[in-house]
Amino acid sequence: MDRSFLFVLGSSRRDGNTESLARKAAEQLPAEVAQRWIRLADHPLPDYEDRRHDARDHAADDSASQLFEATLGATDLVIASPLYWYSLSSTTKRYLDYWSGWLRSPGVDFKAAMAGRTLWGVTVHSHAHREEEVVAPLAGTLELTAAYMGMRFGGVLVGAGNRPGDVLGDPVGLGRAKTFFAREPVPARFPYEAREAHETREAPAGDGGGPGAAEAAATP
Repeated sequence: MDRSFLFVLGSSRRDGNTESLARKAAEQLPAEVAQRWIRLADHPLPDYEDRRHDARDHAADDSASQLFEATLGATDLVIASPLYWYSLSSTTKRYLDYWSGWLRSPGVDFKAAMAGRTLWGVTVHSHAHREEEVVAPLAGTLELTAAYMGMRFGGVLVGAGNRPGDVLGDPVGLGRAKTFFAREPVPARFPYEAREAHETREAPAGDGGGPGAAEAAATP
């Protein structure tokens, strides 16, 4: 599968700071790498309904179907969401909620299909470089999503801005954008997986550090 990027724009504002920063990063991608940009505001999704235990047939939503196909068609998925109350925008969160339904799509193993692909994030915050910790909930949501899906995680590109266009005057964010997609993404892991791996490596010989130690430690 040739490398291709899907940029999912989760802002309610066109040409906002987050989109501008994502486009600056995308300018650095090789010309042969395909790019597709989708504005979630142009593909409104109804509130997600948990239908795991509902045997009734439900008509497919056109916007959901388009987003589903676009998501499956990309090797690299870039979530570009402004920081709203220290997390993802509502439209972005709703899009990810739909992944829950897609996990049970007939004829498609969505989780297996997404495994090994890469999830990236882009966001802008008014005091980003003084208070980078406030981006942690957004970054955590994306990283844990990638871990659950067996994806790689490329991290989150953070810029500073408040009024429209501010991020274009942010030298730190623009500097990071130049090399953001050049970084090597790593397999996403849940925090407990990282701890178990570390404990297994640190265990002395003969002290339960052999094969299966991590599994045994995780058993209630």
